[in-house]
Amino acid sequence: MLADLGERCGDMSLQCSDTAGFLSRLNQRIQQDATQLHELQANMEQLSGNQVESNFASAELKQTASRAQSIIVEGNNVAALSLDEFATLIAHVTGLEEKLRNFLDIIGTVGTISDELGAIAQQTRMLGINAAIEAARGGEATKGFAVVADEIRRLATQAGESTSFVSEKLTQLDHSARGLIGGVEASIDMGHKTGGQIDRIRSVMAEISVLITQFQQRSEAISRCNQEGEQDVAVLKKGLEEFCEAAQESAREVDTARLRLDELESCSNNMLNLTAHSEVPTRNSPYIAQALADAEEVSAAIRKALTASHISEADLFDTQYHAIPGTDPVQYNTHFVQFADTYIRPLLDLHTAKDDAIVGCCLVDMNGFLPTHISARSAPQRPGQRQWNLEDARNRQIFMDSQTRHALDNEGDFFLYTYRQDLGEGRYRALRSVLVPLNFNGRRWGLFELGYLI
Repeated sequence: MLADLGERCGDMSLQCSDTAGFLSRLNQRIQQDATQLHELQANMEQLSGNQVESNFASAELKQTASRAQSIIVEGNNVAALSLDEFATLIAHVTGLEEKLRNFLDIIGTVGTISDELGAIAQQTRMLGINAAIEAARGGEATKGFAVVADEIRRLATQAGESTSFVSEKLTQLDHSARGLIGGVEASIDMGHKTGGQIDRIRSVMAEISVLITQFQQRSEAISRCNQEGEQDVAVLKKGLEEFCEAAQESAREVDTARLRLDELESCSNNMLNLTAHSEVPTRNSPYIAQALADAEEVSAAIRKALTASHISEADLFDTQYHAIPGTDPVQYNTHFVQFADTYIRPLLDLHTAKDDAIVGCCLVDMNGFLPTHISARSAPQRPGQRQWNLEDARNRQIFMDSQTRHALDNEGDFFLYTYRQDLGEGRYRALRSVLVPLNFNGRRWGLFELGYLI
C-alpha cells in the first residue's frame, strides 16, 4: 500500500511537472506575445503621432490648395486683362501700318505738288528773263516794267529754292516713314506670332486652373481619409491596450497556476521521497541502492586524490566559472573540470552501463554546474547546432531546477524525485533521479545524480 502510494505520488508529481511545463511554455508564449504587443503598441504610438502630423500636413495642404486656387483665379483675371490689353496694343500697332501708308500717299501727293510748283517757278523765272529783255528794248518807256520783271524773276528764284528745300525734306520724310513702316511691319509680324502665344498662354492658364481645382479636391479627400484614419487608429490603439492588459492578466494567472502546480509537484515529490525512505521495497529501491554505492565510489576517488594531492581542495571547490568562447549553450571551465573528465567520467560511464533504464550519472555542484558527464553526453559542441549541443554536450553546463535546488539546500542520505528533463526547444522526457549529497572535508560540494527512465 505504501509503495503504491509512493508511485502514485511520483505519477502525480510527473503530471504536475508536465502540466507546469506546459503552463511555463504557455506563459513564455504569452510573455513573448505581450512583448510583441508592447512593440506593436509602440508602433501604434508612433503611427498615432504620424497620423497627427499627417492630419496637420493635410490641413496645411488643403489650406495651401485653397490659397493656390485663389491666387490662380486672381492671376487668371490679371493675366486675362493683361493679355486683352496686349492684344489691343497689337491691334493698335497693326492699325498704324495703314495710317503710315496713308501718310506716305500724302507725302507723295505733296511731292507731286512741290514738283509742279518747281516747274511753275522755272517757267516764271524764264518769263521774268523774257520780260527783262523786252523792257530793255523799250528804253525809258518800259523802265518800270523792267523793275517788275526783276521782282518776278527774284520771286521765281526764291520759289524754286523753297521748292527744292521742300522736295529735299519730303524725300527725307518719305525715307523715314518707309523705315518706320518696315519696323511696324516687323512688329505686326511679331504681334501675329505673339497672338498665337497669347492663345496658348490662355489655354495653359485654364489647364493650371483645372489642375489646381483637382488638387484642392484631392486635398479635401486626403483630409477626410486622414480624419477617418485617425478615428480607426484611436479604436485600434484602445483595442490593443485592452488586449495587452488582458494578456498580462492571463500571464499572471498562468504564472500563479504554475506556482501552485510547482508546490503540488514539490509536495508529491516529498511524499515520493518519504516513501522511498521507508523499509517497504519498491521498484525504485535497486536504483537507490546503486546510487548510494556509486556516489560512495566517486567520493572515495575524490578523497583519495585529495589525500594524494592530485587535486587541491581549492580546485575541487572552484566556482570561478570561465565561459568557453564560441559555445552555445555556454560551457564553462573550472580547475576541477580536467580532473573530473580524467578520473570521474570513466566511473560515470561504468555505472551508467549497469542498467539499460539508466540514462546517465553525473556530478552537480552547489550552483548546478556539471564539471563532467558520461561520454555519450560530453561530445564536442557543433557550431550552429544549439539543439544538438544541449542534448549531447551537457557537460560543463549549468542546469538548475526546483528538485535539484531542494536537494542541494537540504540534508539527507539521498533524495528521490520525479521530474521532466529539459532537452531544449520545448522537448522533455520523464525521469526519476536519485540525488546523493557529496561532502568533502566537512564541506558540502554538491550532488551525485543517477537518472533513470520510469
